[in-house]
Amino acid sequence: MTLTVLGIDVPPALLDKWVDWLAPDEQPFFLTPQQAADWGFEDNGREPNPEDRDTFHTYAVDSTATVIVWLTEAQFAALDKPLRAQLVRAQVRHDRGSVPTVRKWQGLLGPELRAQADGHRFVWWKSLLVEHAAEILPVIVSEDLGASRHAEVTHWPAALPRVQELAGTFPDGSGPNCFGTVMAACGVEGADTVWMMCEPFEEWLAEHTVPGGRDDEPGTVFVWRNERVQHAAITIGNGLMLHKPGQSWKLPRKIRTVAEVRRASRTAGWRLSRHRVTG
Repeated sequence: MTLTVLGIDVPPALLDKWVDWLAPDEQPFFLTPQQAADWGFEDNGREPNPEDRDTFHTYAVDSTATVIVWLTEAQFAALDKPLRAQLVRAQVRHDRGSVPTVRKWQGLLGPELRAQADGHRFVWWKSLLVEHAAEILPVIVSEDLGASRHAEVTHWPAALPRVQELAGTFPDGSGPNCFGTVMAACGVEGADTVWMMCEPFEEWLAEHTVPGGRDDEPGTVFVWRNERVQHAAITIGNGLMLHKPGQSWKLPRKIRTVAEVRRASRTAGWRLSRHRVTG
């Protein structure tokens, strides 16, 4: 069965990947050196992969939590419950991602969810997802996001040769970002599959655009900056834009209105400029 999330079709194979990325076989628990010593854990030296980074928000973890402990579900379950509770509470304090509240999910997953840790928070394991992935993942992926409007588009601009192909799609993992999405829409092969850095995007912008452009015409690149470029999107005409909100596996390439993208991208210290694609 194919799910629809944010107006986008999600085939079973992609849903299976989402389960793996939300609940990997081993997941990281972040501890201070003192916590690790007190609780008998050691850092095995493994670094998070890109999907781990975006699932667990490793970029936002408290800088004092320098020890990463990787545990399987069996290893976690074998810990005494008081230690499991301390471990999960520590993830909340250290701002690790994917430590949801029991209150939000016990209606679906049952009251036994309270037994996993401290009764208030828990972590995702595949055993929790196996019967409910089609109900849980769409909620998590669509949180705080508006649906893609690609089904509303009646005319796709020929000047943006790949925009129709990209619009209303989820990436095949973490990494693909807003810069690569804009470049790919304009025909740059492979740009939609990589984490496009600022420098190559700036080079492309300098070589293939000029300042200016209109919001209601296709081919106007919106660029937000502070000290450096932060975000980009591109108009497709009729008041619509293609953009990817970030590099996470959860964030699709969406069609939204110009007003919606501007509103969602409004950030203190960022300034917006427009650039017209020339070829």
